[in-house]
Amino acid sequence: MDTARPVSDQASGHHAYAAEPATATISPQGLVTGWSEGARRLLGHRATDVVGRAADELFDSRDAQGGHPQRGGSGTAVLRHRDGHRVPLVLRCSPSLGADGETRGYVVTATADTTSDGTSATAATATATATDVARRTVEWSHTQSPLGMSTFTRGAEGWRLNTELSGESPGETAEKEFLELVRQVAEESRPMRYERTTPGPFSSRQQAWVTEMWPVRDPATDEVCAVGTATFDSSEEHWARQRLALLNEAGTRIGSTLDVSRTAQELADLAVPRLADFVSVDLLDSVLRGQEPAPGPVDTAVALRRTAHRSTYEGVPEAAVPLGEIDAYPPFSPPARALTSGKPLISGVDDPDYLRWVTEDGPRKDRVRRFGFHSVMSTPLRARGITLGVAFFARRRGSKSFEPDDLVLAEELAGRAAVGVDNARRYTRERTNALTFQRSLLPRELPRQAAVEVAYRYLPAGSGAGVGGDWFDVVPLSGTRVALVVGDVVGHGLHASATMGRLRTAVRTLADVDLPPDELLTHLDDLVTHLTYDDESAPEDLEMPSAAEIGATCLYAVYDPVSRVCTLASAGHPPPAVLYPDGTVEVVRLSPGPLLGVGGLPFESTEVELPEGSLLAFYTDGLVEARDHDIGLGQDRLCEALSSPVPSLEVICDTVLKALLPDTPDDDVALLLARTRALHTDQVAAWSLPSDPAIVADARAQASRQLAVWGLQEAAFVTELVVSELVTNAIRYGAVPIGLRLIRDRTLICEVSDASSTAPHLRRARAYDEGGRGLHMVAQLTQGWGTRQTSTGKTIWAEQPLPAT
Repeated sequence: MDTARPVSDQASGHHAYAAEPATATISPQGLVTGWSEGARRLLGHRATDVVGRAADELFDSRDAQGGHPQRGGSGTAVLRHRDGHRVPLVLRCSPSLGADGETRGYVVTATADTTSDGTSATAATATATATDVARRTVEWSHTQSPLGMSTFTRGAEGWRLNTELSGESPGETAEKEFLELVRQVAEESRPMRYERTTPGPFSSRQQAWVTEMWPVRDPATDEVCAVGTATFDSSEEHWARQRLALLNEAGTRIGSTLDVSRTAQELADLAVPRLADFVSVDLLDSVLRGQEPAPGPVDTAVALRRTAHRSTYEGVPEAAVPLGEIDAYPPFSPPARALTSGKPLISGVDDPDYLRWVTEDGPRKDRVRRFGFHSVMSTPLRARGITLGVAFFARRRGSKSFEPDDLVLAEELAGRAAVGVDNARRYTRERTNALTFQRSLLPRELPRQAAVEVAYRYLPAGSGAGVGGDWFDVVPLSGTRVALVVGDVVGHGLHASATMGRLRTAVRTLADVDLPPDELLTHLDDLVTHLTYDDESAPEDLEMPSAAEIGATCLYAVYDPVSRVCTLASAGHPPPAVLYPDGTVEVVRLSPGPLLGVGGLPFESTEVELPEGSLLAFYTDGLVEARDHDIGLGQDRLCEALSSPVPSLEVICDTVLKALLPDTPDDDVALLLARTRALHTDQVAAWSLPSDPAIVADARAQASRQLAVWGLQEAAFVTELVVSELVTNAIRYGAVPIGLRLIRDRTLICEVSDASSTAPHLRRARAYDEGGRGLHMVAQLTQGWGTRQTSTGKTIWAEQPLPAT
C-alpha cells in the first residue's frame, strides 16, 4: 500500500513522516514531468500515474480559499490524496532555466500546511491528561488491530475522527454515512467491513477502498471507548473482478442475435466505457454478405466496412469513418498490422507508425488532435481459422494508457464477438441461399390476363425460424377466366420451400386441365398424401419429413368476368376478404376443408357473385395471426385496412402490411390483391344451336356477322373454319343442348359447348381417311385450343389473336 506510515514525535506528541521532501517538476504547458518519492508518500500517487497529466488535476476542485502558487512564488493549496481525502499544503514554485535563460520548467516543493484547519500546532497538547489518555487509546487500538490507521472517539456531538489518535485521515470516510457505521460498530460491539469506490486518477478506472472497522475496548472496564479503522487500497482486486464480470456479461450480451451488424454493435456497446473511450468494429464486405473469407490473416491492402462504433460522447463525434462506409488501412497502421499478423497489439503516441498513420490521414489527424487519443489497441476478429475484421479500442486524454491486462481482456471480448459474427455470417449465407431457392419457386412476374387487376407482396420471416412455404399464383384460364391461388406449407426450412415448389407446379398442371376448385383440391390432396422423402438413396444423417409430416393449406379460386362469379374452395386455408364497390368489407364465408395431406375428406366449392370493381384479398396466416392475437382479430384489422381509401393496389398492399405487421414478422407473409373486371354484353355473343347438321352454315353466318359488328372482318375466314369444325363435332359426337359463344377481349375466343363429357383429341389421319383433320386444322390456325369440363358437359374452345389495327 503506497501510504506513509506515521512515526511518533516524542517531543511534541504529534506524528511526522519519515520521508524525503515532496518535489515535482512541471513543464511550461502545465504537465507533470517529474515526481519524487516524497511526493508519492505525501499524496499516494505513483510517478507512472501522474507523469504526463495536467498538474491542475491534482488540485481539489472544492478548494475555495487556497490558490495555485504563482510561477516563481509560493502559496497554500488543497490537493487530493490518491484515496480521495484533502491534503492542505504550502507550495513553493521555482523556475528551471536553460542555457539561453528561457524557462524550461518549474520545480515545486510541498510542505504540510499546519494552519489550514484553524487549529494551532500546540492545540493537541492542551493538557497532559488529555495527551496521556489519547496515547493509551492509540496503544490499545494498535494492539487490537492488524492495521491501525484511524481512531474514532465519542465527543459532545457524537462520533468523530480523533486527529490526535489517527495516523492518516480517512478522507471521505468522515462523511455522515461512514460515521453512522462507526456508531453502529460501537453500539453493536462487533467488527464491520465497509467497501467504497471513488473516481480514480483516470476516467477509465475507479479506485476501490476497503475499510475494516472494529470496536476498541478499555482493558480496565471492557467497555467500548473508541472505534478503530483500517483502510487499504483494493483497486487491483476490484479491477480484476470488473474484468471477470465484463467477460461474464459478454457471454450473454454478445451474439444474442444472428445478425452480423447487431453482433458487432454489441461488442462496441459492451466495451464502452468499461474498457475504452471509443470502439469501432470494421468487417470484410464478404462477411456482411454471408460469404466465406479466405482462411488465415488477410493481406495488408484490404478494405473494411465500418459496421459498428460506440463512444462515451453522444453521436460518436470521434469517428473518422461513418457507419456503412468503406475504409482502407495502410499497411503500417495498427489495424492493418493486427490483421496481417493475426495477433492483437497495443499502440499509441510512442509508436512512430501510429503517429504516421494519424498524421497522414486528414480526418483522423483532426480527431486525434481534438480528442487527444494517446493509446489504442487493435484486435483481429478471428473465428474457426478465418479473419472476419478488426476491433479498434482507443483511450482519450485523461484515461490511462492500455496495459497488457487490457489487451488480454480485449482479445477475449473480440474472440467471443468473432464467434458470434461468424455464426451470424453462416446464418446469413444459408438464409440467403434458402431465400434465393424459395423465390425461384415463386412467380417472378404475373401473366397478363383481362379478368382481374392484381398486386402482391411476399415477405420472408424476420426471425431465425428459416424460410417458409408460403406461395401464391395467378393462372390464366380459358374463356378469359383466371385462377387465383394462395397456399402455405406447414413448417419452415428448405423442405417446406421444396414442397411449396412441387405444390405450385401441381396446381398449375391441374389448372391447365380446367378442373373445378373442389376437384382440383381433391387431386392436390392425393398428391400431398403420396409425397414422401423415404428414399433409400438419401443420406442417413439427412433428416427429411415423412409423408405423414407434410401438410399444407391452399385456397383455389376461379373468377369468370363474363358471369362475374367467383368460385372458391379451401383446404384448411383462411378465407379471403372482399371490398365491394360500395365500401362494404367482409370475409367470404367458405366451407373449410381439411388440410392437404389428411386424405379421405371432401372439399366443397362456394360461389360468390362480385360486382365489377370488387377487391379480393388473399393472404397466408402470417398476415393475420400473431402471438398476441388470434386470427379473428387479425381479419378484423385486415378489413379495416382495406376500407381505407387509397389510389392503387400497390398502395393498398403497403397499407395493409404496415397496419398488420411488426417491423420483423415472425412468419412468412404472402398477400395477393385482385380487383375484378367484367366483360360487358357488347363483348360477348352467344347462340343456342339444335343438333342438326344443316345449322352449321347458319352458325358460320352468325359468327361472320358478329365479327363485322366488332370490326374484325379480317378474322372471319379462320373463325368460320373453327366454328364449322367445332359445331360439326358437337352435333356428330356430342349431345344437346349445344351452344356457340364468341368473346372479344385481348384475343378472340370461340367456344362450343354440349352435354357430353367425352373430350375430343387430336389424331393423325391417314391418306384415304375422310375425317380426323378438323381439330388438326384448328390447332394450326389458332394460337391455342382446349377443352374443359363443366357441370353440364364440356366446352371446346379456340383462341386467336385480334387482327392488327
